[in-house]
Amino acid sequence: MKQKFKIRDHVTWNSEAGHVSGTIVKIHKRDFDYKGYTHHASKEDPQYEIKSDKTDHIAVHKASALSKKIES
Repeated sequence: MKQKFKIRDHVTWNSEAGHVSGTIVKIHKRDFDYKGYTHHASKEDPQYEIKSDKTDHIAVHKASALSKKIES
């Protein structure tokens, strides 16, 4: 079963710069255009917009690229 996330979940993912963490700000359940690219999403396989904790950068990822951050 695929992991599902919700808005305000704190997640991590791997990027070219290493592990990054952020907060989910939007969930896409239909195909959408973002930064000149069409991102494919569906109700069964959504894409998540995540705002980085360290910058104002917004990343878009599927659930398979994300892990829920364990708060300490």
